[in-house]
Amino acid sequence: MRSFYIATVGLLASVVGATLQIVPGATWTATNTGQHIQAHGGGMIKVGSKWYWVGEDKTNGSAFQNINCYSSTNLVEWNYEGALLSRTASGDTGPDRVIERPKVIYNKSTNKYVLWMHIESSNYGDAKIGVAVGDSVCGKYTYLGSSRPLGFQSRDSGAFVDDDGKGYMLTEDRENGLRINLLSNDYTQVVSNVHTWAEKYEAPALIKKNGVYFMFSSQLTGWNANDNMYSTATSLSGPWSAWKKFADSGSNTYSSQTTFVLPIGDNFMYMGDRWVSDNLMRSTYVWLPLQISGTTATMKNAVNWVVDPASGSMTGGPSETQYEGESATLSNGARSISCSTCSNSNAAGYIGGASQGMVVFSNVNSAATTRTTIRIKHLNGDSAQRYADVSVNGKTQRLAFLPHGGGDPASSSLHADLKQGANEIKVAIAGTWGPDVDRLMVPQS
Repeated sequence: MRSFYIATVGLLASVVGATLQIVPGATWTATNTGQHIQAHGGGMIKVGSKWYWVGEDKTNGSAFQNINCYSSTNLVEWNYEGALLSRTASGDTGPDRVIERPKVIYNKSTNKYVLWMHIESSNYGDAKIGVAVGDSVCGKYTYLGSSRPLGFQSRDSGAFVDDDGKGYMLTEDRENGLRINLLSNDYTQVVSNVHTWAEKYEAPALIKKNGVYFMFSSQLTGWNANDNMYSTATSLSGPWSAWKKFADSGSNTYSSQTTFVLPIGDNFMYMGDRWVSDNLMRSTYVWLPLQISGTTATMKNAVNWVVDPASGSMTGGPSETQYEGESATLSNGARSISCSTCSNSNAAGYIGGASQGMVVFSNVNSAATTRTTIRIKHLNGDSAQRYADVSVNGKTQRLAFLPHGGGDPASSSLHADLKQGANEIKVAIAGTWGPDVDRLMVPQS
């Protein structure tokens, strides 16, 4: 995937100080579970000072397990709050069922949170939409049932609330095209169709800025990424513009598929999934700044970038200093291993195991005392996650490392406090094997 990690220019300006960063496509560990976040096909809603990220749990594959909820105050460090819905003994939420693309919207008149989602059989023959309601954003929801809205198929879905409080369901009707449907006043039923595109696109996400609606969507290529598209209008009923690309042509939307677009202040953040169809647990998240100007949407790729959750400003990530794993202090059986795709063709291997192999990076320099994001470039040839206890200046946290899938080393995001000057970072694990560490990518101001 090396070709997708290109520096962003234009929209993303250089940031002065090292700070917490979003790393598109990296392993993203929840702060309180030590596991890669499971919120695929998800959406986001802000309540008070917190954002809540709701998505699919793919820990054990495609069959429905949970609709998970995570919370954050800074959009980088995420805490697992619980499941809105979980597998039951039978029915739509029973074994061997598929539930995808959950989206939560809030109804001000009923004070209820409404969850819309794609409901399916294991062979994708149902093509229904399901709805549930809850009293709190991350509490338990009551499932109300499923249907084919207005009698039409419904596959990939989304939800949108307009400035006037009216709610809409976005749905892919494979037979007829992408649809916008008006919801009832309590947001729990589909009332009428507002617009249907002839184009048969999926993965819809709708936003509005300065009176212009933007519908983002994906072409139909299954789990494989493609160049996603957008269409604009000044009325939901149209006329809508011809579909256009918003990411670099041929990039396959930087190897991702649209799931949601989040307003932050006056700006917008694209949220996409980088699906791994043969191991959905290890699918990752591609979040990037989305520039909206008039009726034009554009997006560039980034290795890492910084969002200010208060103002919504989005800036390029800081420059980084590289620390090689094989050049660190290796002990208890940890040793240098050959790796043709790694930096300097070597990595630190045999971390953990019976001898509890350890890697210690001394004199990791930071130009400032700051909380920041360090990228740990790693290898994991298993099909499941590996883990490590990573200690930064004596403070330890459990970090997950997804399978890297062959080829170039992957990234796992470490959020940690650095002090100005020299820092010590240890990577170890007891009782099992940890990842092979290619290098640390440490931000500098």
